[in-house]
Amino acid sequence: MTPATGRTVAAAVGETLVRRGVDTVFGVVGSGNFVATNAMVAAGARYVAARHEGGAATMADAHARTTGRPAVLSLHQGCGLTNALTGVTEAAKSRTPLVVLTAEAGSPRSNFFVDQFALATAVGAVPMRVTSAAGAAATAAAAVDTARQERRTVVLNLPLDVQSLAAGDDELPPAPHRPDPVPGDADVARLAEALRAARRPVFVAGRGSRGPGARRALEELATRCGALLATSAVAKGLFRGSDWDLDVSGGFATPLAAELIGDADLIVGWGCQLNMWTMRHGRLIADDATVVQVDSDPGAIGAQREVAFGVPGDVRAVAEAAAARLGPTAAAGYRTPQVRAALAERGRWRDEPLPGPGDGERIDPRTLTVALDDLLPAERVVAVDSGNFMGYPSMFLDVPDEQGFCFTQAFQSVGLGLATAVGAALARPDRMPVAALGDGGALMGAAELETVVRLGLPMVVVVYDDAGYGAEVHHFGPDGHPLDIVRFPETDFAAIARGHGYAAVTVRCPADLDGVAAWLAGPRSAPLLVDAKVTRDQPSWWLEEAFRGH
Repeated sequence: MTPATGRTVAAAVGETLVRRGVDTVFGVVGSGNFVATNAMVAAGARYVAARHEGGAATMADAHARTTGRPAVLSLHQGCGLTNALTGVTEAAKSRTPLVVLTAEAGSPRSNFFVDQFALATAVGAVPMRVTSAAGAAATAAAAVDTARQERRTVVLNLPLDVQSLAAGDDELPPAPHRPDPVPGDADVARLAEALRAARRPVFVAGRGSRGPGARRALEELATRCGALLATSAVAKGLFRGSDWDLDVSGGFATPLAAELIGDADLIVGWGCQLNMWTMRHGRLIADDATVVQVDSDPGAIGAQREVAFGVPGDVRAVAEAAAARLGPTAAAGYRTPQVRAALAERGRWRDEPLPGPGDGERIDPRTLTVALDDLLPAERVVAVDSGNFMGYPSMFLDVPDEQGFCFTQAFQSVGLGLATAVGAALARPDRMPVAALGDGGALMGAAELETVVRLGLPMVVVVYDDAGYGAEVHHFGPDGHPLDIVRFPETDFAAIARGHGYAAVTVRCPADLDGVAAWLAGPRSAPLLVDAKVTRDQPSWWLEEAFRGH
């Protein structure tokens, strides 16, 4: 340490990350990241301790998605990073603004040694490394700048032999400003002409439409051209309250939404990949429909499917420019009285006929989720794990807006749901957090059950327990494959939850949901786990779509 400042590189890096605008840090602390993490706390950041690095990674991802601001994930060298790698991969695939600060063992003789630069590259993150005391602060600042401005997950390696060096008093360079590409006049004119010519236009808004002012700009443009409004799964809730909201496009789409999107003559993706999930492997688009894509990343245009043309630019800026081109007169387009009436009558999945409530031993997941939708406060943030069950909470639980749904499914990993709910809950403490998990994901993520209690989160955790890996059961079972390897004895999740300090209720029929109502009416001093024993004789409607993507 230098006598003048007593600061090491590790401390300087941690302090710089906070000075650059990070206010929340998630992690598991070991010897390699102890000093840097304490430095972030001393500089004013909130530190949230997880019980496993995988949980910490997904908490940080969900928090950054929900706030729109970079978070930091703090990790020990080697095994700390590899434990977190699934969550880091999910964040990188989702273009989450996240800085992964990880200690790094430089010598191959160390048990902790692994090629961390290569690991980061392999999962699509941006690797960086602090290589000296002189450039440490600037490198840390660049990591935050890259995460924020490019919406990337950055893995910032902090080698052990550099951490203990004396830090200088480097002045930080100002944060660079990288404006979004300005939409070209010719591109906007072409888009406006396509909208003017369309008779049945549909907008599909994705992650890039979650920014400030985007909803208003898209709704104004849609009014002028008569477009219906849909979203990808990650932007669910964006158009909540609109009479023309189709909700989610793709495998989760309602029968009516699928019908209306399938009849569209123009589909415009706004900050949306238009990938196989959102477009049902292309089967959701009519053969003669025109497909246009608007994206701030020119490289994303046409990457997932062929499009007629693309418009590089920020969603809000392009929508406002196109609206100006169209003028103030509203066109009827797809917004007919018949479509309005159909959406009012069967615009949600719960408007479709439901099966019976179950067999007395197991409750139907649709019946369960509709009842929970009616019971739980409307101001909620919903996080959904992966599995056969996932369509039910995704589509039968309403959310107030796009901030009310956190969907960490770019990597399709089971086990991220509970940690997702923790990160989203901390980002939106004004809303009730709801974690929807399958039995497989609940057990994979069970380390963070204690975290929910320790943080005092008034969370409702719903476990859809079909005693197996339901996706595999229903995919392979019809072909006569033996299923013993994907079925399990029934688990008493309520007992597990009570052991961690939860209130808990086991639900086998609708009457058992009285326990949820009682918890809601009480002080909610402990989180609630709903151990729902769900029917398992039928696959979910979206399952075939999921396996097409494998």
